[in-house]
Amino acid sequence: MNIRKELERKIERKKEEIASLEKTLGEARAYLQALEDTRKMLPKDPDLNEEVVLRPGTELAKVRGVLQQEGQPLHVEELLKRIGKSPEKKHKISLSGSLAAYVRDHKIFTRPAPNTFGLVEFESADGSSEDGPPENFGLEEGKESANAG
Repeated sequence: MNIRKELERKIERKKEEIASLEKTLGEARAYLQALEDTRKMLPKDPDLNEEVVLRPGTELAKVRGVLQQEGQPLHVEELLKRIGKSPEKKHKISLSGSLAAYVRDHKIFTRPAPNTFGLVEFESADGSSEDGPPENFGLEEGKESANAG
């Protein structure tokens, strides 16, 4: 009888130990998940300096070539004409979607205006587009604020 009680006590202690370890493991998994979720919220490392290479002969490579030749952003319809595609709605949607993926990642292409795409290299060092409006755009010259004085 004594052996049975001793064995039951050992079994109970081991079950408690396992429960404690499972609790610790659950907490560790929750912590790991929180770290991974936090990492996903951070911007990608700009230090990686991965050069994105477009496969030669693809529409995107052709668009890049057209934009480099032109030296300024072009509307998607003009880009389609220059790469030999008709400006049909399905072609515009397809090309715009492909270009937009690069725009979202801030790689190769920019979108300075709706349905207009340029190259990242067209932007000046301060991040603004050289083709943008001048600083005093929309302000009348020589006029001060209407309620002054």
